[in-house]
Amino acid sequence: MTSFARAERDRLCDLALDTGPDAPTLCGDWSVRDLMAHLVVRENSPLSVGIVVPPLASITDKETERVAKKPFEKLVEKVRKARNPLALPGVDAAVNTAEYFVHHEDIRRAADGWEPRTLEPDDQDALWKVARVSGKGLIRPAGVPVLVRRTDTGAKANLRAGSDPVVIAGLPSEIVLFLYGRQETYGLTFEGTDERVARLREARLGI
Repeated sequence: MTSFARAERDRLCDLALDTGPDAPTLCGDWSVRDLMAHLVVRENSPLSVGIVVPPLASITDKETERVAKKPFEKLVEKVRKARNPLALPGVDAAVNTAEYFVHHEDIRRAADGWEPRTLEPDDQDALWKVARVSGKGLIRPAGVPVLVRRTDTGAKANLRAGSDPVVIAGLPSEIVLFLYGRQETYGLTFEGTDERVARLREARLGI
C-alpha cells in the first residue's frame, strides 16, 4: 500500500511538470524550479544542514542555487525516485508527510482559483498526527496557549498548555498548512481573545 507521503511526492512531481519550472509557489519568491531544487538538496546533500541550522542557511542557499541550474526534468525525476535514507519505509512517513503535502499545496495554492482537495480519512489521520506531534514546536513562536480541534471527527489536541487557549478548528490538512506558516488556508476558525488570536495569526510559524 502506497503511503500518503509517497503518494504526495508523486502528485507534487506530476504537478511540477504540469505547471512548469517558472510557475510561482507560496515559498516566498521561489519558483517551482527553486522548490524542486530545495527538495533535491534536502534529501541528497549534507549541505542541507542550513534548513535546520539557521546560521548555516547561506551554505544551503548556495547549494540550492547551484542545483537549480540543472535541467528541470532531471530535478523532478530525482525527487520522484527518492533513492535516499529519508525515503525508506517508516522514515518516509515520519519525515516526509508534511514536507510533500505542504509543498504540493505550495504549488497548487499559488495558482489563481485554487480549491481545497478532498482527502481520504486515512490521509487526514496522517496529517492529524503531524499536527499533534510537530505542532508543539511549530506553534512556539506565537507564545500563546493553543488547542487544535478536528472538525471532521471532533478530536482535540493541546499544542501549548495554558488557560484560555486559542482554539484552531478545521480539517487536519488545513491546520497543518497554518502551522507551517501558510496563510492560504480554507475553513479554519480561531476562537479566543482578540489579543491572543492576533498574536497567533501574526506569528512567524513553520520551519
